[in-house]
Amino acid sequence: MTATADVTRRQAWLMAARPQTLPAGGAPVVIGVALAVADGVFAPLPAVAALVGALLIQIGTNFANDYYDAVNGADTEDREGFTRVTAGGLIDPPEVKRAMIATYVLSLVVGLYLVYVGGLPILVVGLSSIVAGILYTGGPYPYGYYGLGDLFVFVYFGVVAVTGTYYVQAVTALGIDPLVVAIPGWTVTPESVLAGVAAGALATCILVVNNIRDRETDAAAGKRTLAVLLGYRLSRVEFCGLLAAAYAVPVVLWAQFGYHPAALAPTLSLPLAVSVARVVVTERDGSALNPALERTGQLLAVYALLLAAGLTAPVVI
Repeated sequence: MTATADVTRRQAWLMAARPQTLPAGGAPVVIGVALAVADGVFAPLPAVAALVGALLIQIGTNFANDYYDAVNGADTEDREGFTRVTAGGLIDPPEVKRAMIATYVLSLVVGLYLVYVGGLPILVVGLSSIVAGILYTGGPYPYGYYGLGDLFVFVYFGVVAVTGTYYVQAVTALGIDPLVVAIPGWTVTPESVLAGVAAGALATCILVVNNIRDRETDAAAGKRTLAVLLGYRLSRVEFCGLLAAAYAVPVVLWAQFGYHPAALAPTLSLPLAVSVARVVVTERDGSALNPALERTGQLLAVYALLLAAGLTAPVVI
């Protein structure tokens, strides 16, 4: 872990919120909004609410992971990642737990509007997202300790986030009555699911880098992440496969679904993807993988912004 000397309380809370992970929460919303613009179903208020809600759930999940990893003994002094405030003694565990609860409650407040707009499907998505965030490292069977974290990130920070963002805008733009109990037609499209695959693949790449870095200490602590189960070689194959899937999506959107060639804009971020991949496939220690982890988050943000620009530019220009 990094040094904890001279860390102020404000800095400690910022560390707990882990702003470097926020692209995982914001990027899929950006993509979902851009796709809605391209398809003519953009609705600003649901878009903003979806972004705020997604970021709050991301922060709440970060607090939950910090707290539960500490109380479960998964964070040890040998861990090479960024400092965890609970395990590092910077913030008392009950305070981190209260912050987790408060952040999730705020996300529920924002979610009330989205539930009004999108009905029962959004209620299910919102509540399941919070429950999944808590049970990732908490509860009697923390599934993040049993190789299921990658699937959770791919589904909730990819497919669910993009399609959910698209859905709440589509039902508003199409004038569908609020508080619906089923998903109306044309509000979740194959294109939005495909775009969710891209966001989910890159968000999962962030977790893969994290878990490759922590493989040895996680194994010693009994935390059986997918990297622990697969080993270094297959985890690196997973990382490269996820990258390949993400960069195939713009090609399919253009070639198969008829979007403007500008949708290929994410390919401009390929040099960054290649540079990160070189580190991930050759390194194991935190001194190399911590910067790679940050750059993977940056890659997701850049990719999302380029895809958003490529989808919206032909419409707004």
